[in-house]
Amino acid sequence: MAESTITPQSILNKALALAQKSSWESFSLLTLADSLNCDLSIIRSHFRSKDDMAEALFDQADAAMLHFATQQTNDKLTSDERLINCIMAWLNFLSPYKSLVKEILAYKFELGHLHLQAHGITRVSRTVQWFLHAAKRDYSGLKRVGDELSVTSAYLLSLGFYFVDKSEQHNKTRAFLQRMLNRNRQVYHLLKAISRPVRQHK
Repeated sequence: MAESTITPQSILNKALALAQKSSWESFSLLTLADSLNCDLSIIRSHFRSKDDMAEALFDQADAAMLHFATQQTNDKLTSDERLINCIMAWLNFLSPYKSLVKEILAYKFELGHLHLQAHGITRVSRTVQWFLHAAKRDYSGLKRVGDELSVTSAYLLSLGFYFVDKSEQHNKTRAFLQRMLNRNRQVYHLLKAISRPVRQHK
């Protein structure tokens, strides 16, 4: 492949193809460069590491989700329905690479990969923020903090469920996500009810 035709997307596509043939951990950047018929320095000019490639894939999932969100023109949808649709759009974008995404996350959270884990926490927070914006959940104050924690929890639990979900369009994951959001809302209202007498006493 001519150097002028090598782009970040072509590198990522080839990396994903190689990883699907072996695994995310085992495919090497040297093999990637050989497959693209280019120097390792060309790979380095676009991606500093395989983790950067993984981040690029998640960035594409974010972008696909946000594009989907702009198509949600039904004003009758509730905030939860918009949120669930956005999270499912994110997950469904990654469906062709589901096994690789599972490997990537497992690799990030291996012992000794503290820098990758820090990046992973930042990634989750950033993606959740985009979910909230796309779902038009513009809360403020403590309600915003509580909502962010609730959505983060539901999203991460649903992500784990998604990896074993073989249902069409991951409909079981959608139902699981709905249950998690409902449960978190009930817990929030319970805590609010418990704390109200205390505040009134003051």
